Amino acid sequence: MDHVQKLFVELLQAKGIVLSEQQLGQYETYYRVLVDWNERMNLTGITDREQVYVKHFYDSLSLSFFHSVSTIGKLADIGSGAGFPSIPLKIAFPHLHITIVDSLNKRIQFLQHVVQELGLEHVQCVHGRAEDVARLSEHRDRYDLVTARAVARLTVLNEFCLPFVKPDGYFIAMKGQDVQAELEEASFSLKELQGRWVETHQFQLPVEESTRHMIRIRKTAATPRKYPRKAGTPLKTPLLPS
Repeated sequence: MDHVQKLFVELLQAKGIVLSEQQLGQYETYYRVLVDWNERMNLTGITDREQVYVKHFYDSLSLSFFHSVSTIGKLADIGSGAGFPSIPLKIAFPHLHITIVDSLNKRIQFLQHVVQELGLEHVQCVHGRAEDVARLSEHRDRYDLVTARAVARLTVLNEFCLPFVKPDGYFIAMKGQDVQAELEEASFSLKELQGRWVETHQFQLPVEESTRHMIRIRKTAATPRKYPRKAGTPLKTPLLPS
């Protein structure tokens, strides 16, 4: 174990997460595959090894510091990009059944390769727009936990993500700085989509100490039939009070 892995292991142990040798090996393989594929397609602007471990792997796992993952069965990651936060979560919590939704087929091919290389089971990679996939009965109102990491403003994310959440399940938006204005702007869309804000956690990423926010939203009832609207509409005309 070198200094990067040692730091990663110590940071996680402080949060009660203990990794096996196999899990550590899976993170290292993930890192190598990410950097290799990143030379051919744009997956991440961060390729320095320590930064990937902290800003991608640890940051993804931070979701579990504020929401109990041990009781979660099905998790959906919307607009996952290079697999964050779902793949790091799956490595640390192998019991999770993961669905990853991304609109770019190249990224889905990368994720399928990662899943194969790491030997992960119960991971489904779905190519499609969130608005279209959420209309399918096998995904609508089905997931215990849905997450998105820095994909869009919260008022848009609510329409992307809440239709996947089952009633009494949770949507967690993983955000950077200054979320208060987004939360206020999103109050109408929350009401429309049967979501209720529960709490916002603020924390600092270790080493570089940038601010992160975790917004927890509970789904109170099934998604109204008119949502999500047609693909592209939420981004162009977000749900705002008229």
